[in-house]
This record gives sequence, structure tokens and C-alpha cells, in this order.
Amino acid sequence: MNQLQALLREDLRDFAGYRSARSDAFDGLVWLNANESPWPNSVDSSESVRRYPEPQPQTLRHELAALYDCAPEQTLIGRGSDEAIDLLVRAFCTPGRDAVLVTPPVFGMYAVCARLQGARVLEVAACDEPGGWRVDLDAVAESALRDGAKLVFLCSPGNPTGELLSLPAIAALARKLEGRALVVVDEAYGDYADAPSAMTLLADHANLAVLRTLSKAHALAAARIGCLIANAELIALLRRCQAPYPVPEPCAALALRALSPKALLRTRAHVRETCQERERLRVALSNLPGVRRVYGGHGNFLLVRFDAAELVFRRLLAAGIVVRDLRAWARLDDALRITVGTPAQNDGVIAALSTLEAAA
Repeated sequence: MNQLQALLREDLRDFAGYRSARSDAFDGLVWLNANESPWPNSVDSSESVRRYPEPQPQTLRHELAALYDCAPEQTLIGRGSDEAIDLLVRAFCTPGRDAVLVTPPVFGMYAVCARLQGARVLEVAACDEPGGWRVDLDAVAESALRDGAKLVFLCSPGNPTGELLSLPAIAALARKLEGRALVVVDEAYGDYADAPSAMTLLADHANLAVLRTLSKAHALAAARIGCLIANAELIALLRRCQAPYPVPEPCAALALRALSPKALLRTRAHVRETCQERERLRVALSNLPGVRRVYGGHGNFLLVRFDAAELVFRRLLAAGIVVRDLRAWARLDDALRITVGTPAQNDGVIAALSTLEAAA
């Protein structure tokens, strides 16, 4: 038994999962094996929605593998990153015994999935330093080994903090936890970071996995297309635990169109503009009175501390602008997260806060 199988829940090591009518690849003209309607719905112009979709749409799988420079067998497509997070926790954490480690302030779904599974949640808080937020990966390794973490979730760029993690430090963490825990790097905002991906480390670390999504830079949030990239054996283990038809066919078709060369050129242009606007907005906000700090992030958002966050939040709402209120988060009781919009939308944020200054 290798290290990945040893990390899997004992009761799932011989678990084969559910084999659906689409699990086996057959050629046929008349399909009577899945109890589907022989007639399409009147609203289904393509006449394809009456059929169950492929468990892992192969054409989309190959396109995602090309996008992320990996083998198709290293990809698992799911309903956004959330499904992959949930699958990892359910597959590797025995309720009441195993633990998941997170580095708050960070994306909340890691802890939510852990608690729903009955897994303990370990926290190694990120450090708020003059140069920005920093995750101490040596402390992460120490806690994971001492307290029995099966999964370590890292977010790079961090959400909502925006910081990037060092690839050598991630590799060192994976080495320390080899045979003890999986290290999962969530790169939902990786398209906005001018930095190499943790995917470049996968060949040397079987206990490393990377989360990517088409929800952000590719503007397909409602289609719910996420991708876990990892060792092919890990992907095969997780497929046993996945629902039989995770990706609706219309969503897969939409994702394929979004990955065409023409669409990718447009996406990359939007990413470049977002990064330029991120810097423009950062400078503008930094120069406004009442702004305590603007963190220089690497995502498509900025984390901002205010003297009067409630007043700022209400003034932006009055201008029709909705931002993320983080004041209920630990150590962020004066903070808002502002997504970088179009130039006109960003001008609206700046104008609304300039008005607030004049009113004060």
C-alpha cells in the first residue's frame, strides 16, 4: 500500500464507488441503458440534455489539461472548487478523528467542509506584517505533524489577503508531510498572479494537489467548472467518491467554448486590464483619508482597512456598489474586500469614497 492509499480513510480503501450507465464507454445507435426519455424536452434545442452527461467530459478534460499543462489523467472536473474541497475532506478524514488545517483569515469552505464531515479544524493564523500577510509554513508543518492533520489547505493568492506563497516553501512543506498529510494549494486567483503555479511541483510530490477554477478569470462562475490537478492515482481515488454526473452537459459545452483560442485571448486581455486596474485602484484608495491600509494583493480584489468601515460600506451601498464586508472575520473588524471591476466601476468606488471624505 503506497502513501496515498495509506492516507485514504480505511473504510474507503476497497470502496469501488457507484458505476453509472455512463461509466463504461460503449458505441451504439440506440441507447436504452440509463432509463432516459427517448424524446427530448421541447426546450432542448440540441436534443442532448435528455441524456446523462459523461462523468468526466473527455473533451473538456483534455482542454483543461492543455490549459494547465498536465496530463488528462491528472485532472478531476467538478462543481467549482467547492466540490473538490468536499471530496478531499470526505475521502481522507475519518469523522471524529482526523483534522484539516487552515490558515485564517482564508476562504471559509475548507473549515465548513471539515465541520460537515466531523473533522477537527486546526488553525495556524497568517501573520499581518508591514510587508503584507505571511503564512508561516514551518509552523503549519509543525502543527500538522503534532496535531494529526490529514489535509492542509493553502490559498495562493490568498483570499481575502491576496498574498502569494513561496513555491520552495510549499515544496518543503510537502516533503515534511509526505506519508502524513495532503497539501492542497487553492489557486482560484492564480490567473491574476504573475508567478509560476504550484502545479510545477506535482511531479516531485505525490501528496500535493492544486485547485483551479473557471469561475474567476474565465468569467464562468454560474457554470460551476472547477478542476483539481494532482497525481493520477489521487484523481482515481477521488473519482470513486464523486457523484456520478457532476458536470451538466450545457455547462461543459459552455466551458469548451470559453477555452477556444479566441476566447482565451479575450480572457487574457481582461486579466491584464484587471491587474492594471488593481494597481490604479490601490494607489487611489491609498491616497484617501480614512483609509488605514490597502494590501497589495495578487488576485482580482483588494483588502482594505478603514477608520470607519461601517460608514464606508453604507456609503458604497448608497451609490449602488456592493463590496464584501469582512468585519465579522477575526482580525478584520475594520476591513472590506473590494473586487476590481471595470474602469468605470472602479471610478465609481473612488468617487463614492471621495464624496464620503467631503461629507466628513
